[in-house]
Amino acid sequence: MRSVKWLLLLLIALFLITNLTAQTLSPGVPLDRIDQLQQQAAEAKGSADNAWVLVSSALVLMMTGPGLALFYGGLVRRKNVLSTMMQSFAMMAIITVLWGLFSFSLCFGPGTSFIGGFKHIFLHGVGAAPDTSYAATIPLETFMIYQLMFAIITPALISGAFAERMKFSAMAVFMALWSVIVYAPMAHMVWGKGGLLNANLGGRFPTLDFAGGTVVHITSGVSALVCALYLGKRIGYPKEPALPHSVVISFIGACLLWVGWFGFNAGSALNAGSLATSALVATHFAAAAATIGWGGAEWLHNGKPSALGAISGSVAGLVAITPASGYVGPMPAFLIGLIAGVACFAMVAGVKARFGYDDSLDAFGVHGVGGTVGALLTGVFATRLINPVFKDDKGNALAVGMIDGNFGQIVNQLVGVMVAIVLAIVGTLVILKLVDLMIGLRVPAEEEIEGLDITQHGEEGYNWEGAVP
Repeated sequence: MRSVKWLLLLLIALFLITNLTAQTLSPGVPLDRIDQLQQQAAEAKGSADNAWVLVSSALVLMMTGPGLALFYGGLVRRKNVLSTMMQSFAMMAIITVLWGLFSFSLCFGPGTSFIGGFKHIFLHGVGAAPDTSYAATIPLETFMIYQLMFAIITPALISGAFAERMKFSAMAVFMALWSVIVYAPMAHMVWGKGGLLNANLGGRFPTLDFAGGTVVHITSGVSALVCALYLGKRIGYPKEPALPHSVVISFIGACLLWVGWFGFNAGSALNAGSLATSALVATHFAAAAATIGWGGAEWLHNGKPSALGAISGSVAGLVAITPASGYVGPMPAFLIGLIAGVACFAMVAGVKARFGYDDSLDAFGVHGVGGTVGALLTGVFATRLINPVFKDDKGNALAVGMIDGNFGQIVNQLVGVMVAIVLAIVGTLVILKLVDLMIGLRVPAEEEIEGLDITQHGEEGYNWEGAVP
């Protein structure tokens, strides 16, 4: 009897072990549940990334309107405030239409080393599915709308150089052509598949440009200088003062730019991970340091720190950190901002005054110079600890910038800067000449004296008695 009892117990134990093993190995319940959990986790990450990039898109659009519109609008004379703001606002409409028709495809569609093709013309194939070459966790349509906001603000920055003297019609045609002839090739070379300067996708000269130092700021800043020289000085400049009619308005605009720039730089991580955090922190530190750099230099030079100098310095720092934001830590970001603040002040207060060109709102002094300083310093301070963008065949992180031991990156950065400068100069000159021949660029002298608000738009920004001149 005892042996029978032990036999029964052994049979029961074998049955239980066999049953549990079968349940564990069965593809029915547990493995399916693990797959479901993994899918849900991936969907949650994708939703978070998508939400962050969509919010960043709104922040970048806010940089153009109201940010840049207010910043530039307050710096001109009262009679030109609406015309200046309209130039930024018009870009929100004109560039969007061109982007949907063909510009997105020229920037990010597969093509040559210099320009994209027509795969995504009329936004064909741009939907909910990601393009893993650009961002693995967000829809290509989200990537498209985010990049559109960069394409909108870039030509709008140029308007600061020819403020108060270009026809609205000429401005609209010039900006439209510029976005196709200058911006699209540069964006493709730096960020597009197969681009000559693309650091993420194996470009021949991998230029580190996280959020647009070369693509946005150097191209717009250099083009702004070309426009200022081509159009010539405003009537009475520099003998007659053309003082800002409202630094208060510009102050508000600068604050909106500072906040919006978090979407500009941190959004360029294209996910809601730690790289976005690093880029946001670097952006804030650089802006603060540049404010101190410009303000301190102005204080020493003029004996007083001005509000206009402080907000100009903050923008200079934001410009300079743009290419480096996803590659450097807080302390290098602080140093980049400090250097940019001093350098941009020296350009605006010294070099511009010495040569006497009329860059009305210092688009070149801030964006051209700040973008160049930032692009070159990116090659110095970029590190694999922040962003291991370069890897060997085994996936091991390689040196990124000079402090990492990659001294050759300075050469790549210089190549990127030179390509941006040459493209901006040649492209802008060709477009200006073409538009000048077609419809003329500059308003007649009597219209410039009366103001562009009335002569170009038939309205005034302020129409109450006692308004500031």
